Amino acid sequence: MATVTISFADQILARYGQQIAAAGNGGARKALSRALRHTGRKAKTQVARALVGQTGLKYGTLHKAVREINIGANALSYELMARGGNVRLKYFKARETRPGVSAAPWNKRKVFTGTFMKAGWWHSGRVDKPNWNGQVFRRAGGTTKNGKAKFEVVRSGLYIPDEMLSGASLASWHSLLQTDLLPRVGHELLRILPR
Repeated sequence: MATVTISFADQILARYGQQIAAAGNGGARKALSRALRHTGRKAKTQVARALVGQTGLKYGTLHKAVREINIGANALSYELMARGGNVRLKYFKARETRPGVSAAPWNKRKVFTGTFMKAGWWHSGRVDKPNWNGQVFRRAGGTTKNGKAKFEVVRSGLYIPDEMLSGASLASWHSLLQTDLLPRVGHELLRILPR
């Protein structure tokens, strides 16, 4: 699990110190909290979009994996938390080929030799097993109590929290905050201050 936090207090105070004082403690807190939530949610979307290209996962999967935390109505911080460790190969557009399953973790397609998604390896009539849910397996050696071959789910080695804190996703987080947070604070303060 990894978290990223917004913190631009010095820049905000330098630029909007007088307006914050004029808005009073309650009004300023409300304006700052709204600005953080608005900008943070935009940044969350940008992070998830960047992670699509960076990881090879679908946007919907990443949207669920990257969550916002500590965002009460008057919170003065905004944090993103990512979950998802050693993601299963099935989530990377996996498809079975003769030498093994082809999947694209980190958006780089490769064949994982000796892996499979369908039953019937002992004959030419390969069949999908509905209860396998599109998982990718490899033989683990040995047999079960019923005398059937043991196999295990294959994972990619990709961890979403690590990816969120590197590359394009981290750059998109910082870029959006640099360009959008200060103007949004000004916008929210104008909504509260008397004209």
